[in-house]
Amino acid sequence: MKFKLRVTLLGLAVLILMSKCKSMEIDTVKPRVLISSDIGGTDPDDFQSMIHLLMYADQFEIEGLVASPFGDGRKSNFLDIIDDYEKDYAQLAKHASDLPKPAALRAVVKQGAIPAAPFKGYSTSTEGSDWIIKCAKKESDQPLWVLVWGGIEDLAQALHDAPEIKENIRVYWIGGPNKKWSINAYSYIAANHGDLWMIEANATYRGWFMDEDSPEAFKAETYYDNFIQGRGVMGKDFINYYKGEIKMGDTPSLAYVMNGDPEDPTGESWGGSFEKIDRSSRSVFEGGSTNADTVAAYAIIEWRFKGPKITVPEDSAVFQIKIQGQIWPGYYLGEGIYGVKYSSKKAEHGKYKTSSEIPELNGLEGEYISTIPWPGKPSSDDFQLGSNWYSDRLAEGLFIKDQQGAKTISKHREAFLGDWGERWKWLEK
Repeated sequence: MKFKLRVTLLGLAVLILMSKCKSMEIDTVKPRVLISSDIGGTDPDDFQSMIHLLMYADQFEIEGLVASPFGDGRKSNFLDIIDDYEKDYAQLAKHASDLPKPAALRAVVKQGAIPAAPFKGYSTSTEGSDWIIKCAKKESDQPLWVLVWGGIEDLAQALHDAPEIKENIRVYWIGGPNKKWSINAYSYIAANHGDLWMIEANATYRGWFMDEDSPEAFKAETYYDNFIQGRGVMGKDFINYYKGEIKMGDTPSLAYVMNGDPEDPTGESWGGSFEKIDRSSRSVFEGGSTNADTVAAYAIIEWRFKGPKITVPEDSAVFQIKIQGQIWPGYYLGEGIYGVKYSSKKAEHGKYKTSSEIPELNGLEGEYISTIPWPGKPSSDDFQLGSNWYSDRLAEGLFIKDQQGAKTISKHREAFLGDWGERWKWLEK
């Protein structure tokens, strides 16, 4: 009888232990992440963000690194930083044995779209867009976090080619200036995939590098000297981007998955706190706009002009428009209608002028006024969104200057930069 009791108690102990082990496995499941970045493009801050990612790579299953540049960037820029990581790997692995091998990271580096999407918002598939689809369709009990650090072209293409992946992904996009460059791809997603699970961070992310109320040691211009200098090959390389001054405007997307409950965008996290929006602001101007026309900053501005019917394929770029000193392509939409889209990255009094070999499209001028906060007043032109689209918080107390929602990140500055500072110590010789 005592023997049976001992066996029963032993069995219970084994079951309890197995249950605890199972619970530990569940608690330590790593988030699946895929990064789409304009690394090597017009803004060097993605190199900083990539170094940060690799130093925390033990906390994630990194399934893809897609190069989607504005400018000269290519997947080779990812590989350059992985080369740095490889030289620091042995030292880092002493503290985090789960860090992925450099070869495993190289295997998931893919080239994404290079030109911006045409007016319709998508073009042809790329190695990067196909990889997004492949990763999203992988059997898993958890979603794939698609963290977009630049252009959103590859995601738009993936959604066009395989819309069924929506139920398997979560998207955190650093919008703002990236929205301006990717306005056609963004418009396609908002118009056709409004049921996507999406965090659209147009201004919140700036709380990562805005110094207001930051302790002195964690200010953008002092952090390198205090925590990075002299530590590892990646530390030596870091000084090459903004002279070591912290920007890393894309890192909040990763920090969001690292800290807090990522399934609840309205909660607290290092990557910000957001609120639901049910529409994406859009204003369509037939024949142009004037300084009497007001739109929200970050909204879609779409101009439609009438001209001659011409024999070119629809969506052909046939004119240009200069807005705030930058030049953008305009497209033939068919039936004598021409169109172009734009998004301002801040509140501004904007002016534009067109140029074209088509006389009717040459020299058209106009203005607009963009204001904060986003998404502004409702319009019949707005794209209607589903129940899982989130963006910058509207509360005035969460602004830093004119940056909506930025304090939801800056309040955690000492915590997230302090934590990273501890990891830099791993590279001390």
